[in-house]
Amino acid sequence: MIRLTGIEKRFSGNPVLKGVDLTVAEGAVTALIGPSGSGKSTLLRCANLLEIPDGGAVEIQDLRLEFSAGRRPSQAEILRLRRRTGMIFQNFQLFPHRRVIENVMEGLVTVQKWPKERARERAMDLLGKVGVAEKAEAWPATLSGGQQQRVAIARALAPSPALILCDEPTSALDPELAEEVVDVLRALASEGATMLMATHDLRLARSVASHVAFLEGGEIVEEGAPETIFSAPAEPRTVRFVRSLGA
Repeated sequence: MIRLTGIEKRFSGNPVLKGVDLTVAEGAVTALIGPSGSGKSTLLRCANLLEIPDGGAVEIQDLRLEFSAGRRPSQAEILRLRRRTGMIFQNFQLFPHRRVIENVMEGLVTVQKWPKERARERAMDLLGKVGVAEKAEAWPATLSGGQQQRVAIARALAPSPALILCDEPTSALDPELAEEVVDVLRALASEGATMLMATHDLRLARSVASHVAFLEGGEIVEEGAPETIFSAPAEPRTVRFVRSLGA
């Protein structure tokens, strides 16, 4: 179980998240939707402490960390929580000076201290899983955007994280390449991966997510099953947003 409780975050004194509560069930996929500036990406980054919340608590499996003005977890606690997550970024964030397989191996060798041969085997298995095994020795710059994002997904999966975080994983891709990535994420969802994703991509939210949360102004306005949120939302703000997307 992944639980975010009362998450608050301010930048330069301005509230971006206002006591957000969100639970992601094990084996479920939750999509965060909402207008730009609503706090989606910030909430995602608070889940693995790329942004340290100003208040509230983050709980992943049996590890719970609490935050307040006078309580900041130690670096060791932060690293323990981060090791339970994998992050897929909007713009891939691959190391340009390392080959594809080295990108996937890097965290296993450097952070987890795996032997290189074991890490290489794991990396090759994952590259096969996302459909780019033949690119193992290629440089990232020679790959299409869709291929780079699939490598990034393999890298996020490498340490077998409890939670996969996806920050707009298709927004930098044209529709055809985005569909490749949607297919991979859909397959992961069908295998029971636990994911929390921020997205504007309705195909992704509709076809991959089992739960959708609509954020606006740093608060969750409404949440529920995709068919409810996109077809019969209850809150006027949700209705306006869904209509603006042509959903």
